[in-house]
Amino acid sequence: MIVFVHGVPETARLWDRVRAELNQQSVALSLPGFGCERPEGFSATKDAYVDWLVSELAKFDSPIDLVGHDWGALLTLRVATAYGENLRSWSADVASGHHPDSQWHDVAQVWQTPGEGEAFVETVNNSTPADWAPIYEGYGLNAADALLVAADMIDPVMGGCILDLYRSATPNLFASWGHELKPTTAPGMVLLPENDPFTHPEMSQFIANKLNAQTRVLSNVGHWWALQDPVNAARTISEFVESV
Repeated sequence: MIVFVHGVPETARLWDRVRAELNQQSVALSLPGFGCERPEGFSATKDAYVDWLVSELAKFDSPIDLVGHDWGALLTLRVATAYGENLRSWSADVASGHHPDSQWHDVAQVWQTPGEGEAFVETVNNSTPADWAPIYEGYGLNAADALLVAADMIDPVMGGCILDLYRSATPNLFASWGHELKPTTAPGMVLLPENDPFTHPEMSQFIANKLNAQTRVLSNVGHWWALQDPVNAARTISEFVESV
């Protein structure tokens, strides 16, 4: 079973096109509060999301091939290194987020700042997808896909979860999780989208080496590679899953 985990600010529909290209059985999980309800009492911290993901994976009887993007990738790496006994394999992009020298991008730093983060979320929720779509077009998405991603982010529940998540992850992930970075029991693959401004190739390679994982370059795509080239994404994931 291939289990997909999306990132921020996204929903599980990010994976629809990739899953349509697969021959293997798959499911796309929705992070609590992202296109779905935030459970009562859910803290939305990085560790709360890890605990949630571990509990979700425990529900599957078949061996799991875990695939994560963006924050879904960061959670995937944490599960693979600290709770990976039941994984058959894992694949993830933005591995540089676990590097000891990793720094959060500019918008993440706004989210982490009390007052500024709340103002950002309020602005988003008083906007329309068309207001934000040009930003995503600047990252290489076509107009339709830019609107798709922008529409997902205009959600007050998601906004609150984003603030709690990012504020739980300062100064970076290595500060709290780095001591458990070690070769994983399940084979791993670090994805390197060629035009992704939210990752650092050398740092990602460092983490791949640390975890004894393979790397695959995804050519001519950026951060939203699952939307830009789902055929190649599905092929890359399938070939890796079938090889382990």
